[in-house]
Amino acid sequence: MAIDTGDAGAGDVCAGDVCVIGGGVIGLTSTVALAEDGHRVRVLSRDAAGETTSAVAGGLCWPYRIQPYEQAVRWAVRSFHVLAGLARNPEETGARMVTGTMARAHVTAGRPEDTDDGLASWYAAVPGMRPARADELPEGYASGWRARTPLVDMPAHLRYLEGRLTAAGGSIERDEVRSLEAAGRAADVVVNCSGLGAHVLVPDPDVHPVQGQLVIVANPGIEEWYGTADPGATETTYALPQPYGLVLGGTARAHAWSREPDPAVAEGIVARCARRFPELARARILAHRVGLRPARSAVRLEAERLPGGTRCIHNYGHGGAGVTAAWGCADEVVGLVREALEAPEAD
Repeated sequence: MAIDTGDAGAGDVCAGDVCVIGGGVIGLTSTVALAEDGHRVRVLSRDAAGETTSAVAGGLCWPYRIQPYEQAVRWAVRSFHVLAGLARNPEETGARMVTGTMARAHVTAGRPEDTDDGLASWYAAVPGMRPARADELPEGYASGWRARTPLVDMPAHLRYLEGRLTAAGGSIERDEVRSLEAAGRAADVVVNCSGLGAHVLVPDPDVHPVQGQLVIVANPGIEEWYGTADPGATETTYALPQPYGLVLGGTARAHAWSREPDPAVAEGIVARCARRFPELARARILAHRVGLRPARSAVRLEAERLPGGTRCIHNYGHGGAGVTAAWGCADEVVGLVREALEAPEAD
């Protein structure tokens, strides 16, 4: 049953205090935080967690294609510490601590303006992060960072979040939400974590896809993650060792809506990764995947009153940093929901 603007069935949408729209990592993490804060919550999601964009993500905890940087770094640091704790039980949570290198592309040595990427506070906050030595960087890269960061098996992590939500008393319902107002008539507070769906649901024309294609190959023995950090590039290079294979990427094509893998693009991904790791040229391909990152000029994390009077907390537009920002944003969602419930008549 889909939620529409009609009255019929709206009272059945959510019997608890809070309805969270969206079953990806942002929605599930927010719902877990709310349930563990004592709220009665229900997730409404058209897709199962394993079918969301979050399930396709490579899972590296690192701020990427998310604005504004100041808030994004704060959210990322919070998530880093939560995920590092979850990494003590990787089989259950899907989170592991893995060492790797993030190389900076298109950097000219000695020019500070070329190295200021807005993430200085992230580099300072991550325990043990240090500048990469020249011998740790590929040819043509002038700088980079070495760090031990959370690397998350996203399908496993999403299952973990669903189980944790259920244990906290929350529930998940497969349903398509066509109207925030309809959901608001059946809840004290609505939390909108609809990701790319916010383009139509809100509607918010600023929300758009940044298409990411990747290739999963049999891992020939690569144990560290590797990536390049150039947020303006349409082609990226990364290798992320996951339990199900080595994730190779990738692309970042704004306003591209197709979810179909392009064979030529896949060949280019493997070729770029093979320049860093020659053994990948012969690696057996296990799967091709495409995800649509829910991008926006800046994350929308704020409260508003819906036309029917219900408070709505918007939490969407996280681009390529969903898992990286999830726990930090969830903390803010909890605070905004508390404010909404404590002052239900305030404008």
